[in-house]
Amino acid sequence: MGILVIGMIFVDIKGFPEAAFIPTGRNVGRVERVHGGVGRNVAEDIANCELRPTFLSLVDGSGDSQDVLRKLRAHKVNTNYIQTAPNGLGTWLAVFDNSGDVAASISNRPDMLPLVEILDAQGDEMLAGADSIIVEIDLDKEIIKRVFRLAQKHGKKVYAVVGNMSVALERRDFLKTTDCLFCNVQEAGLLFCEDYSGKTPAEMAEILCAKIQAAQIPGMIVTMGSEGAVYASLTGEKGWCPARKVDVVDTTGAGDSFCAGAAIGLTYGRGMEHACQIGAMLAASVIVTTEAVCPRFLPRELGLDMDPMEVL
Repeated sequence: MGILVIGMIFVDIKGFPEAAFIPTGRNVGRVERVHGGVGRNVAEDIANCELRPTFLSLVDGSGDSQDVLRKLRAHKVNTNYIQTAPNGLGTWLAVFDNSGDVAASISNRPDMLPLVEILDAQGDEMLAGADSIIVEIDLDKEIIKRVFRLAQKHGKKVYAVVGNMSVALERRDFLKTTDCLFCNVQEAGLLFCEDYSGKTPAEMAEILCAKIQAAQIPGMIVTMGSEGAVYASLTGEKGWCPARKVDVVDTTGAGDSFCAGAAIGLTYGRGMEHACQIGAMLAASVIVTTEAVCPRFLPRELGLDMDPMEVL
């Protein structure tokens, strides 16, 4: 069945300035609407690597939702478990500066609680054939409880991604049972109540190693923007993966693509260093475009000794 992704779907409304960006002024530019959401991005990234993920999420009854589903199916994502519910689709409004970084944003999170009933009714069916699970750890606690209970029952590895670390902090007790947590360096600072600004990758790798030992988190990969990513695990893996040097157009979705690539590597037997290299490749391919997901790759291009999975 491939990797099971559990997360949210958003429609992203993004504004880009044509001239020098003025934070408090009126900026002439262009506005784009694209499909987003951490879970949705990760699912489509995995599908674009010719793997066949299954996506558990919600949409609403709008035309935007139908467009999202059509695109996911066109990219060969299994959408059989996605259901329609009031307020099932989120919205993210963002303004970018001239460097392609987010200058300000506001998000309207969807109501994901109906996933509880879906997991209760069809969770065993979904997890029995999954190669691994990627879940947004900031989903409602009742959803997360069921995901980890089912994962333990079926012996599946769980990789946690972060949509909103402020909410994810309320799920801190689940981190000991994740196989790897993916987040950025600012989110890691929130998790461990420290300021990591100005830390070098070498310093951050040592800090991360000590922190996961103290917190008993099995593994963590922390992205550091243009400086790459650091990783550590309780089994002794520790290191730094540099970012690829590319011209930045839009950083939206790069972190999600990195997580998708790293989770692909870990799911299919690669160590954390190789997994981070796959993540860096996918992230670099996203940064150079205005798309929030990576273009098409074949598994062997990622260093995986496997052929594309069959169409669902």
